[in-house]
Amino acid sequence: MMSHRLMATADTKLGGSPESSLQSEESKLGSEESRMRSTGPVGSWESELASIQHSLKFVLKLREEFVCPICSGVVLNPQQNSCGHIYCFHCLQGLLESSSPSSPVCPVDGAVITPAEVFQDNCCKREISSLEVFCTNSPACTSVITLHQLQEHLRSCQHEQLQCTNPGCRAVLQRRCLQEHLTNTCLHRTEPCPHCGQPHRLSLIQDHVQSTCPDVEVDCPSSCSQKVPRHKLTEHRESCPEVHVFCSYKKFGCSVQDKRGKVKLHEDAGVNHHMLLVLRSNTNLEQQVGVLQEEVLLRQQEAQADGLLLAGLQKKIQPLLQQSSCHERSVATAQRTLNRQEDVLSTVQLEVQQVSRGLPGLEELEQLRKSLDAVMQEVSAVEALREHLGTLEENLKHQSGLLDLHAAQLSRNMQHLQELEATSYDGKLIWKIQDFRKRRDAEAKGQPLCLSSRPFHTGRCGYKMAIKAYLNGDGEGRGTHLSLYVVLMPGDFDALLPWPFRQTVSLSILDQSGAGNHRSLNFRPDPTSKSFQQPAADSVSNVASGFSCFVPLDKLETPQNAAYVKDDTLFVKVKVDMAGLENL
Repeated sequence: MMSHRLMATADTKLGGSPESSLQSEESKLGSEESRMRSTGPVGSWESELASIQHSLKFVLKLREEFVCPICSGVVLNPQQNSCGHIYCFHCLQGLLESSSPSSPVCPVDGAVITPAEVFQDNCCKREISSLEVFCTNSPACTSVITLHQLQEHLRSCQHEQLQCTNPGCRAVLQRRCLQEHLTNTCLHRTEPCPHCGQPHRLSLIQDHVQSTCPDVEVDCPSSCSQKVPRHKLTEHRESCPEVHVFCSYKKFGCSVQDKRGKVKLHEDAGVNHHMLLVLRSNTNLEQQVGVLQEEVLLRQQEAQADGLLLAGLQKKIQPLLQQSSCHERSVATAQRTLNRQEDVLSTVQLEVQQVSRGLPGLEELEQLRKSLDAVMQEVSAVEALREHLGTLEENLKHQSGLLDLHAAQLSRNMQHLQELEATSYDGKLIWKIQDFRKRRDAEAKGQPLCLSSRPFHTGRCGYKMAIKAYLNGDGEGRGTHLSLYVVLMPGDFDALLPWPFRQTVSLSILDQSGAGNHRSLNFRPDPTSKSFQQPAADSVSNVASGFSCFVPLDKLETPQNAAYVKDDTLFVKVKVDMAGLENL
């Protein structure tokens, strides 16, 4: 074996001149050393066995020449020196680095190790790789494999020790037991909730069931005998017989409040009383409608009178405009005449100068004087016309100002009339937003960001409110969500109302497909917020409150089982909980 390796060395040197062979070996070893310093031999089975090379158990006793004289373990990736001894690649590399700048020596015979004379012994490598070893998990595993196949065997050996892959678990088990541990015994494994089916860590499932699982049946919070799935508690409240509610005739004046079941009995027993309340309320409404109709009629008469006045002013202005046009033409003509007369006057002045020089006769001087007088009269006439034109222009401006004032008053009367016809007094409003995509694109480009609905009231003498919408989102929802808010506005009866505003407000977008899958969110006002204090009389409104992320825009325009935007139109609904409010 030793002579064979020496022959390999000799063959290498016979390939060319000694100098070229030396350079080739130095270049080869230098590149190998560089690779070893950076990452080591990547992907080879020898590098994978480096950590266990001293614990390997060979079937036959390991031959002495296969033992590394540096680390005393089996040689991995053998490198042969000129003295004939072989070393592990990483052991030789460490020896070379630790001996710099002096030359390292062989630990067996003290021979100098010259990097140029070191080469990889592939023949020895093949012999070592085919040596048979016992599995490192013996005696539990009885497998016998060749050295270069050991790592491949360990990747599937059922007795290999592995750590549990469930987050938080530190258990180490043999591969044959790992699957059973992962699926059945590990306390950190993921299991589906027995109620909702959602995956959760086993240690957290109990907390999930007790506190958040939407499908767990819980006792009704109002202490009725029913058990209700947690996610249907709000829906159950609408029909629970133990919930305290007002009589449905409250808005007509009935003040009864009790459990829903007792209120139902009260409503059935008090039909006559409730009918009297309804009739009385209808009478009041008819009176109010009569007053409103009279007010509308008065407004219409005022609008007609303003229209007639506007038409009269237009008729008066028309002759003035025509007269002004005529005067402008007269002024232009007079200006041209004046220019001509100025030319004539210049000519006359020149002639006077010539006459003065030539001492003309008295008759010629008299004719020149008459011509000069005529020119002066014409100039005076033109100046009079100019003053008259200025007076006409001032009169025209005055009449135009009056016309603008009447037009503005007419516009305000028409707007007030439209508000009176459309005002809601029951705390509810359905707002129709047309041209949805055009308005949303305009918002995305930085044009008016906010849309406002017409005002609505919680009663004839109640709170005055409005809806605000950002079709392309506001704040956290900018560009991703529809944002909806409610805003309190100064009203005529604010001094008589309780403050701060405390009524629950519900905002909805309505499904236009007929399936009734409306999307709603509600909130209860924070009494400490300035948004719900009494609005200042000189302000437009309080700061709006609501939901900046009401619904994602993709779910708004392309929902699965609803049609919120249809024919480019969106319907937004607001409902104020009237519980606890009394009509003034």
